[in-house]
Amino acid sequence: MPIARVQDLALAYDSFGDSDAPALLLIAGLGTQMIRWTEPFCNTLAACGLHVIRFDNRDSGLSTHSDAPAPDVAAMMAGRPISLPYRLTDMAQDAIGLLDALGIAQAHVVGRSMGGMIAQIIASLWPQRVLSLTSIMASSGNPALPPPAPEVMAMLMGPSPDPRQDEAGFLAHRLAFARKIASPTLPFDETGHRALALAELHRGWQPGATTRQMAAIAMDGDRRPRLAAITAPALVIHGSADPLFPLPHGQDTAGAIPHARFMPLEGMGHDLPPPFHAAVIEAITQTCRQTR
Repeated sequence: MPIARVQDLALAYDSFGDSDAPALLLIAGLGTQMIRWTEPFCNTLAACGLHVIRFDNRDSGLSTHSDAPAPDVAAMMAGRPISLPYRLTDMAQDAIGLLDALGIAQAHVVGRSMGGMIAQIIASLWPQRVLSLTSIMASSGNPALPPPAPEVMAMLMGPSPDPRQDEAGFLAHRLAFARKIASPTLPFDETGHRALALAELHRGWQPGATTRQMAAIAMDGDRRPRLAAITAPALVIHGSADPLFPLPHGQDTAGAIPHARFMPLEGMGHDLPPPFHAAVIEAITQTCRQTR
C-alpha cells in the first residue's frame, strides 16, 4: 500500500486509472476506511477517463492514528467546550497535502458523509485546487436541520464491544448499525457488510477514532457561510431515506452552494449500495465535465 508523507502524518492511499488523466479524490466518511470506496466503483470511475485516488483519513485504516484520548461525549452533546486532537479543517488540509505529495495541482473532489463535509471545506478554502465538488449524504452543519433518527443516534453515540475482547459482539454491533442506516428499499447484504466490517477491523481499527472524528464534525459548526464562497461546479447527492442526515440536510447543502445541482436518490439510506452506483457515477462524471 503506497504511503504519502504529509507533514507529520503518513497517509495510506491507492489509485486507479491513467495517472495523466484528470484527478478525482475520494474522501471517506466517519470512522471508515478508503475501502468503502469499493474497487468496482473506483474502476468504473477510472474507465470514464479519470485518475481516481482514494485514501485513509488520519486516524483511520493504515494512516497515522491519533494517540489522544477520545473526547468526552457527554460534554460534547451538552455543548460544553471539549479538547479536540484535530478538526475537520485539519483533515481537509491533509487531503490538500496528499495532492501536493502526489504532484497534483487540481482535482475533482468527492466525499461521502463526513468526507462530504471535508470536501466542502476543501472547495471553500482552496478553490484554486478544486475542479469540481461532489458532496454525498453530508450536511451543511445548519443547527436548525432535523436531527438523526433517535435509535440511530443512540447506536452511534453509545458504547460498542471492544473487538480485542469480543470480536463477535463488535461485529454484531457494526452489523446492527449498518442495518439501521441501510437503504430500506433494498435487501440488506449481511454477508457483504460482515466482510467489510472484518476487513476494516483487521486492516486498521483504532480505539476512540470514531469518537474523535465525531467530535471534529460536531465542533465544525455551521458551514453555510463557507459554502456560499464555493465557486467550483458542485453536485449534492442525498438519499431520500437517510436516517442519519435526513433529506433536508442535502437540500440545505445544495441551497447554500451557488449553482449547485441537487440530486435526491429515492430510497437510498446513509449508504452507497451497488444498485445506486451507476446513477452516482454518471452524475459525478457529468459534474467533472463542467467548467467554471
